[in-house]
Amino acid sequence: MKSKTQVRTAECSCGQVKLICNGEPERTAICHCFECQKRTGSVFGVQARFNKEQVSYSGEMNEYTRISDTGNQVTYYFCPRCSTTMLLSLSAAPNIVVVPVGIFNHQDLPTPSFSVYELRMHSWVKFDCQVERHF
Repeated sequence: MKSKTQVRTAECSCGQVKLICNGEPERTAICHCFECQKRTGSVFGVQARFNKEQVSYSGEMNEYTRISDTGNQVTYYFCPRCSTTMLLSLSAAPNIVVVPVGIFNHQDLPTPSFSVYELRMHSWVKFDCQVERHF
């Protein structure tokens, strides 16, 4: 018997943009970089990486591209009405779509297994899960 593929939905604050993610993410990760702190308005970002073909969306999105610390492009796709970041794409990983975990309608994504930019992590942030740590 074939197992049923997990389908997760996500949407922006105003509901204008909707995502459908089929299957499990490649990984979920915590990022402490200054850009994720600015993007979220919090002290870190948490996102799920999916293969591009796993993600579909409806609604209009605007985009903003910046250059990362390593010189690669990072493009943010966000709702033009409410400004919720819906997707990120990375020039260094063109077949990957990064989805912020906070926009999902259910809290059933795998626990993050990866943590990056820990040198920029606020000193009071602590996690009780086991993550692969990158400074």
